[in-house]
Amino acid sequence: MSKDNSYSLFEDVCSFVDEAAQYTNIHPGLLAQIKQPNVVLKVNFPIRLDNGQYKVIEAWRIQHSHHKTPVKGGIRYSEHVTEDEVSGLAALMTYKCAIVDIPFGGAKGGIKIRKSDFTDNEIEKITRRYAYELISRDCLGPAIDVPAPDYGTGPREMAWIVDTYSAFYPDSINAAGCVTGKPLSLAGVDGRNEATGLGVYFGIREAMDVPEDMNRIGLSTGLAGKRVIVQGLGNVGFHSAKYLQEGGAVIVGIAEYEGGIYDPNGLDVEDVFRHRKENKSILNYKNAQNVSPSTQLLEYDCDVLVPAALENQITPENASRIKARLIGEAANGPVTAEAAKILIGMGKMIIPDFYLNAGGVTVSYFEWLKNLARVSFGKMEKRHEALNNQRIVDAIESTTGVKLTPLQRKDLVRGAGERDIVVSGLEETMVEAYHEIRQVRDSKGTGTLRKAALVSALEKIAATYLELGIFP
Repeated sequence: MSKDNSYSLFEDVCSFVDEAAQYTNIHPGLLAQIKQPNVVLKVNFPIRLDNGQYKVIEAWRIQHSHHKTPVKGGIRYSEHVTEDEVSGLAALMTYKCAIVDIPFGGAKGGIKIRKSDFTDNEIEKITRRYAYELISRDCLGPAIDVPAPDYGTGPREMAWIVDTYSAFYPDSINAAGCVTGKPLSLAGVDGRNEATGLGVYFGIREAMDVPEDMNRIGLSTGLAGKRVIVQGLGNVGFHSAKYLQEGGAVIVGIAEYEGGIYDPNGLDVEDVFRHRKENKSILNYKNAQNVSPSTQLLEYDCDVLVPAALENQITPENASRIKARLIGEAANGPVTAEAAKILIGMGKMIIPDFYLNAGGVTVSYFEWLKNLARVSFGKMEKRHEALNNQRIVDAIESTTGVKLTPLQRKDLVRGAGERDIVVSGLEETMVEAYHEIRQVRDSKGTGTLRKAALVSALEKIAATYLELGIFP
């Protein structure tokens, strides 16, 4: 999984926007405003290493759009981080939130480090100092800018950030809402860890249940029996593959940076994950063929390809060799603009990233709401709902004479807990958004879901600007 240093993610996103804008009546001046980042913050700060030496760290926080606040977007730790990449990812967040009707503007952060070069203690220093840099410039807070995990970060880093924020604002009752993706013990939300991958599953499942669309690309409806290749076995890739497998798909290939594995009879996703954890590599998995380099696996025969790693993975160089009929962009920007044209010209279907991987920000929104409300979902009503369900089950048994088993009774009676509500809300969001995108595609004749999704987003963002009088 390599990256082309000459590639511009931000320019690619802007080119997608320009193509979609042709199907709208948005004023060119307003369109220019929508496309450009509102705030670009670049900081350099020193940290003291465990050996007593000092290292200057380069980092960014880019707030792409303030048409709605707070702004929202993850923080990634990678040696490949650039200002262009962060700008492109921040722009994607703006459109992503608009597509699924999440009331945030888009943002993104990045710290240019290779995590393996630093100890845990040094990573904590870097994270807390980065948080301080944001706080001191009024770029962090539950009503201002709410980061989340991204590539190279997770609940641990979010815990350090919220702790740092709380130290600066000890009287802030909503301090926990300054980031999402926190551990459950620190007011995180049940279901956030798997949210992006689960959202990918819901989106692909919904697309494959539409007969007209599947006929167009030569596939039968439904996930059952469909051969899937997933690139990336991180959080998004693992959960995407896991839920697709549970939904009936056959995962025939998995790629990681060290190489790929392929088995036409199917791979056990959770077992592959365990194998990699034990051996530090997915290679040499039982009965599977090793594939090197891992990008070659993208070109293997399958029905559905899910690039869930980094941007710029399907390019004009390899697009013509992609055999999958449906490409689900679980990562941000894995298919370049030129590659997308080639794939569409070959009769393939692309489910765009700024819709398909919106599960993370959707459940982040739920976590933020939970933090502001200071009460868990389902806590107030779960017991009441269970008692009502019990009365209904009792009435059914007494009327019909049919006695349920203890397990059946338990399943019917129990009230919805936090995870039930979160997953239900995520599914509703992904399903509704997909059919809205299809409706825009068909009514405006955009031809592709990517253009339709951006048309939907652009019209919503433009309407907000005009209604607020921000752009008279």
